[in-house]
Amino acid sequence: MKKLLFGIIFLALLIVVPIPTMAGVDIEVPGVGIHIGGGGGGRRIALPPPIGFNGSPDVVALPDTDDVYVVPDIDADMFFWNGWWWRPWKGRWYRSTYYDRGWAYYNNVPSFYFDVDPGWRGYYRDHNWYGHRWDYDRIPYRQLHQNWGSWHNNQYWEREKTWGVQGYQPRQQQQRDELRHQRQEQYHQQYQQGHEGQRDQQQKLDQQKRGQRDQQQKLDQQKQGQRDQQQKLDQQKQGQRDQQQKLDQQKHGQQHQGDKSQHQQSQEKPEGENAGQIK
Repeated sequence: MKKLLFGIIFLALLIVVPIPTMAGVDIEVPGVGIHIGGGGGGRRIALPPPIGFNGSPDVVALPDTDDVYVVPDIDADMFFWNGWWWRPWKGRWYRSTYYDRGWAYYNNVPSFYFDVDPGWRGYYRDHNWYGHRWDYDRIPYRQLHQNWGSWHNNQYWEREKTWGVQGYQPRQQQQRDELRHQRQEQYHQQYQQGHEGQRDQQQKLDQQKRGQRDQQQKLDQQKQGQRDQQQKLDQQKQGQRDQQQKLDQQKHGQQHQGDKSQHQQSQEKPEGENAGQIK
């Protein structure tokens, strides 16, 4: 029974969390970042800054995508797809079940992003999708979370609404696959270049830190040398004080011995001499 139970749990994990995701995602550590990689050879990944919202965001379904929703009213890119909120930041991707917290690093470019047209913001602003009027629906947050699953299963936005694009015929599957392949190569190249640039920048920062540590070490050595020199001077002064104290003690001893000798001599004078002096 125990083996069967463990097998069921493991199978559930495989279904809920894809294998690449399990290998490449860590949970958020507030204010610190997340750590990726096993053992002691991993590295810490910074988390993206929070985006301020006045309330739950509305989203818009993007045409020619497999149910990709975008948050149009913020400067940063944020998407909803397959039950997750997604956002790129500094060449990396993050996802969360919440739109305003709980971000976790995703070690790849998500597959939905290859369907996203890079000019969607201009098309959204102009209400125009490739020459067709785009009367998009602004979907409230609650409505999205209540319906996204059924919309996906029924292909609601493509079949029934054509994403709100008037008189528009969705691209053929072959055309969509070609676009996906082009964007996939482009985005992966950008993703790789971004990581290489970050590695170069990190190397420069590490070199600067090493230089600062070396400089600080030299300063500490100089300070230690100054302290050692001051200690030697203090020891020399203490030795001089001790020597002076010995000389003072010798002088005091000699003076005391002289006084004692004079006192003895005065006591040893003849009585007659003393009597004569009395007369």
